[in-house]
Amino acid sequence: MAALQFLTILPVRRGFTSEQIGRAAAAWFPIVGIIIGLILVGLHYVLHLLLPAGLVNALLLVALVILSGSLHLDGLADTIDGMAGHRTPEQRLEIMSDSRIGGIGAVGLFLFLILEYVALNSIPEKWLPYTLLVAPAVSRWAMVNAIFTYPYAKPAGSGKAFKEGVSWKVFLPATLVALLVAVVLFQVAGLVIIAGAWVTITLAALYFKRSLHGLTGDTYGAINEIATVTVFMVVSALAFNHWLL
Repeated sequence: MAALQFLTILPVRRGFTSEQIGRAAAAWFPIVGIIIGLILVGLHYVLHLLLPAGLVNALLLVALVILSGSLHLDGLADTIDGMAGHRTPEQRLEIMSDSRIGGIGAVGLFLFLILEYVALNSIPEKWLPYTLLVAPAVSRWAMVNAIFTYPYAKPAGSGKAFKEGVSWKVFLPATLVALLVAVVLFQVAGLVIIAGAWVTITLAALYFKRSLHGLTGDTYGAINEIATVTVFMVVSALAFNHWLL
């Protein structure tokens, strides 16, 4: 319930504190991703009966944003604003803490959404439901990986409770769930999908760490979005090259 409260707008029990969410929720992030994926798959099958594929895929991305309360896109936009230009880590963190989105963040967010749509739209119909299920699970695992692996950049903040609550006992189950979903749905290609997501989020996290001396809640959201579009792109590339069985 704590993970659902934090990651979705679904009507579940509310009122968990940041400390409770940080201690209890992270291990369940990939499970919440699966729940989100199941909703998207259901929408895909219903909408596909009524609308052309391109429009359906656009609506699926809208649904994904709505289901997550645009939480991760907000983090992505703030991160893009903070990373732009030549600034000190302190200046970057100050910019990212501003709730207003800047021009660079808006442009970056727009381009990112275009990339997500084109990548999703290029996935063959046969593999689209599997992708809709795997992408939210892997991207939520990506956040757990980033929280566990890299230091936190600020003495306080929205992500501090998660950093303090994520240990091996949280990281390992989350990783196993993401691996299991990917391998069950895509067999050996599932390992390629996980590996592709890990490479991109590692590169992003290392860049954020160098720029900020650590990660923040905003960068966790950015890593979620980076992992999502990576899954779309890897599945699209595998299908295009006839490497999916």
